[in-house]
Amino acid sequence: MKVAVFGATGLVGTRMIEVLGERKFPVSELIPVASGQSEGKMIGFGGKEWPVISAVEALVKRPELALFSAGADLSKIWAPRFAEAGCRVVDNSACWRMDPNVKLVIPEINGNILDDGDMIIANPNCSTIQMLMALYPLHLSFGLKRIVVSTYQSITGTGKKAVTQLFAERAKNRDGADVRLVDPDADNAYPYPIDLNLFPHIDDFLDNGYTKEEMKMVNETHKIFDDYTIGVTATTVRVPVMGGHSEAVNAEFGKPFKLEEARELISGFKGDTLVDDPSRLQYPMPLFAEGSDEVFVGRIRYDESRPNTLNLWCVSDNLRKGAATNAVQIAELYL
Repeated sequence: MKVAVFGATGLVGTRMIEVLGERKFPVSELIPVASGQSEGKMIGFGGKEWPVISAVEALVKRPELALFSAGADLSKIWAPRFAEAGCRVVDNSACWRMDPNVKLVIPEINGNILDDGDMIIANPNCSTIQMLMALYPLHLSFGLKRIVVSTYQSITGTGKKAVTQLFAERAKNRDGADVRLVDPDADNAYPYPIDLNLFPHIDDFLDNGYTKEEMKMVNETHKIFDDYTIGVTATTVRVPVMGGHSEAVNAEFGKPFKLEEARELISGFKGDTLVDDPSRLQYPMPLFAEGSDEVFVGRIRYDESRPNTLNLWCVSDNLRKGAATNAVQIAELYL
């Protein structure tokens, strides 16, 4: 089929094209779409070179599938136009996630809710995807009551500009420059240095004191699990790493459980990999998650301060399962 990829030259769009090839998605024609400054650039795929074109030109080509990863503003304008033209859209932005008429899907969890009438499908936030992949098998058996999560999110979640900022700062820091200074002439992604630093601020702050990223994890959990009784609270933190997002999760359940049961449920769930052997210093780390589609789970232990509660640590490549791979998996449900 003809497949359009919006944001084809960005970090997620690039991964989408890679994943389409790796998973042997039946692409007869790749239609890379990006901003004007990227138009005309050639993208290699399937042994051919495909030119980057505009959204207007892509619509004329009438693709059957469009994977969007170019921001909410563009998705709001163009996703309905492609859908009206008979093109199924999987959107990676926040634009449609909480729309009551658009389904929010992690294929391993709720892919069964999709039907042929769904022309726009929302890809969840990367941090939500990996948390729910880790918790879903436990939720099925023990019933989640409350989640407290702190995230440690890779700069790749911000995009190429953030990666450029990190490595520019790192080069200057090796020269002995003041690490607290931001270059006022640089086109930075963050208002503060990210190298040798972290900050508890991802997306805009809201009136309740939380950020949009934190509230995404709350609202998307309720929608994906179709359970609005689960208490969810989050603190999201940007850290200067590349390989993926990490999360410290405290989860309370309605039923008692044994830790070995929890480990067996996680290790048996497709898409999860258990890495949990403290005696051998084995636990998930973003450095070793990069490039994988798995959600790695470890540090599983009782919360000794509350009954029926455990702590775990999960890590996943936010550009892969957190974005590109999940989107392609959604598309595969229609093959």
